[in-house]
Amino acid sequence: MIELQAERADDRWEVEALYDLCFAPGREALSSYRLREGVPPVAGLSQVARDSDGILAAAIRFWPVLIGDAPALLLGPVAVHPTRQGEGLGGSLIRDSLAKAQESGWARVMLVGDAPYYQRFGFTRLEGVEMPPPTNPDRVLGLALQDGAWDGIRGQVIRWQG
Repeated sequence: MIELQAERADDRWEVEALYDLCFAPGREALSSYRLREGVPPVAGLSQVARDSDGILAAAIRFWPVLIGDAPALLLGPVAVHPTRQGEGLGGSLIRDSLAKAQESGWARVMLVGDAPYYQRFGFTRLEGVEMPPPTNPDRVLGLALQDGAWDGIRGQVIRWQG
């Protein structure tokens, strides 16, 4: 049995090790990491999935960002341990954390990722929202958690100032 729970401060090293295992070396050189520098992940939305023995199976993080003066959540990374892939853990983390984000009053979520995968959760390509280079604009996706939340939102995604 897998339990989803909010990431705690003492989970950090284990989550980072999972990300190192699941992603290519140099992952921290990606443009999205520049938006995360010096900003803590959003408490309560960043989650871990642990099995009945307490072993970390998957993790997801969210970061606050701004597009102009409009706040948004930046989803990512989400990772599932290679021995647990194919069990639906990534999808469970995404759905559960998006519901929590909506309940918490967040209006919009964005990410950089593969549209065919994230479309199943309602994400679509964002027009006019620019991630720091070198990001392929076709991979910049968004989801409105409130009706019309992306209407009129354009410009550079910048680091949270709050």
